[in-house]
Amino acid sequence: MSKRNSQAAKTAARERLRVEREREAKKAKVKRQLIVAGSIVGVLAIAAGIGYTIMQANKPGAWEAAADAKLVKPANSSGENGTTVVIGKAGAKKTLELYEDPRCPICATFEQGVGETIEKDVADGKYKVQFIGAAFLDRNLTGEGSKNALSALGAALDVGPEAFLAYKSALYSAEFHPEESQDKFKDDSYLIKVADSVEELKGNKKFQTAVENGTYDRWALEMAEKFDGSDVQGTPTLKMDGEKLTGSDGQNAPMTAPEFTAAVEKALKS
Repeated sequence: MSKRNSQAAKTAARERLRVEREREAKKAKVKRQLIVAGSIVGVLAIAAGIGYTIMQANKPGAWEAAADAKLVKPANSSGENGTTVVIGKAGAKKTLELYEDPRCPICATFEQGVGETIEKDVADGKYKVQFIGAAFLDRNLTGEGSKNALSALGAALDVGPEAFLAYKSALYSAEFHPEESQDKFKDDSYLIKVADSVEELKGNKKFQTAVENGTYDRWALEMAEKFDGSDVQGTPTLKMDGEKLTGSDGQNAPMTAPEFTAAVEKALKS
């Protein structure tokens, strides 16, 4: 081989090596770019995930949102916020104020012992009854069952006074009222199940939709606020003409029909 040919071969080899190195360098550059791009996407995804988590954490809960929602007043209610719920004959001269929290176990005992007597007295025109609902047990026990049950009671009141009284009685019944530690009233499906035991509400789509959509959630909050603004400290509490009705102990609400009737008769005569 001549020196010329040998030199040409060496030059060609060096050129091939240069081209191969450039090719490898380009491949390495592309790989680095892909890694960087992937890292950026990963960081952005993580940032987006953190941002979504923060957004969800700061997103108001259903009841916080309800406080700013449009107020829908149930039919058969009155007052500025629809929180005056008075049931009875127009000719009845006096009104029994009844303060209750849906989750209250003592209220359940009271309703099971005295509820039918109150309904009969109201039907007979003996007096009207005004219901003031509370939700303080949601704070004390944590949960939302009291508020949710009040909202469902608003939906029942919209159907009619009779439906309201019957539904309230069912909620406090031995069959449906949960243990104090349980928050079963938070579930719309359970409230609808209870309603199916009431003739006026059984299969009532309008009522069911109102419960599921939280139509009266804001109203329930207004009602609970009305209770909180009163001087009543516990439930059940009964008043007539501003005076507290008590049983034989002179302190607590009468828990039996005879004690209740005695207290009411005394209040009606005063």
